[in-house]
Amino acid sequence: MVAYLNNQFIEENKAVIGVNDIAIQRGYGMFDYFRTSDYHPLFIDDYLDRFFNSARLLRLKPPHSREKIKTIIDEMIRRNNIADAGFRLLLTGGYSTDNFEMGEPNFIILQQPVSLPSAAQFQKGYSIVLHEFQRDVPYAKSINYLRSIYLLDEIREKKANDVLYHKDNCILELPRANIFIINKDGGVVTPLLNVLPGITRKRVLEIADKVYKVEERNITINELKKATEVFITSTTKRILPVLKIDNKPVGDGKPGLITTALLDLYVEMENSILRKVAYRYQFI
Repeated sequence: MVAYLNNQFIEENKAVIGVNDIAIQRGYGMFDYFRTSDYHPLFIDDYLDRFFNSARLLRLKPPHSREKIKTIIDEMIRRNNIADAGFRLLLTGGYSTDNFEMGEPNFIILQQPVSLPSAAQFQKGYSIVLHEFQRDVPYAKSINYLRSIYLLDEIREKKANDVLYHKDNCILELPRANIFIINKDGGVVTPLLNVLPGITRKRVLEIADKVYKVEERNITINELKKATEVFITSTTKRILPVLKIDNKPVGDGKPGLITTALLDLYVEMENSILRKVAYRYQFI
C-alpha cells in the first residue's frame, strides 16, 4: 500500500515521522477524512474546505495547495487501485526545538479499504451514552481524541457503541459523528454551535430541507430523550439510527420512517453524483 509523506510517495510501512514532532510530544495536529466510491472522491471540495479551515484554526500551514493535494490523491487512487477507500489527510505540529513550539508540519496521506454499514447494522442501530464534555477548538478536526479513547472501557461496560457529548444541558456531537433528532412534529433538528461541521451532516441538511422542516439550534438533553427518532451521520456511517440512549429505547426501539427515508435520499444523492462523473479510473 502506497502512502504519501511530505513530498514523496512511499510504502506505508516505511512512512515514519520522528519522535520530536509535537503531534507525538503534545498531541498537536489535525486531519481530515473522506472516502471514495468506485474510485471517485465523494464531496472532495467540501472535505478540503474543512481541511484548510482546520489548519487555519490550529495555525498550521499545509505544504501544498488544494489542487496539488487533489493531484496527489488522484495518483494514490491509481497506485493503490482500491475502488472504495477511506483517505486520511494528516497535518502534524511539526518538529519542535523545545518540545512545545510548533515547527514545519509533516503532511501525510493514508489510504485504506472501507466498508459501509450493512442493512442488518442499520436495523440493529446504535446505542449511546451521555457524557459532559466539549472538544477543544470544536470547529477544527484535531487529532485530540483523548477523552473519547479514555471512555472506551466505560462505553463497553454500559454495552453502548459510543458517547454523546453535552455541555450546559445541550447536546453537542459524538467523537466521530454528528447527531440529529426528529421531534414530535416531524422536524429534523441538529446542534448548531460548538460542533464539527460534518460533511455528511451538511448533505443531509440539504436533502432534508427539501422534504421536512429543518432546524440548526441548541437541543436540550430533555428534548433529545423525548425525540421520536435520533440518528447520527458520518463519512463512514452515512446515516445510522440511534435506538438506545443511556440504555433506554428511543421511540419504539426501531429505525424510524424519517431516518430510513433520509438514508434512501442520501444514497440516491451519492449515486447521482457517481452517474454524473464523466471520467472513471480504469484499470487493467
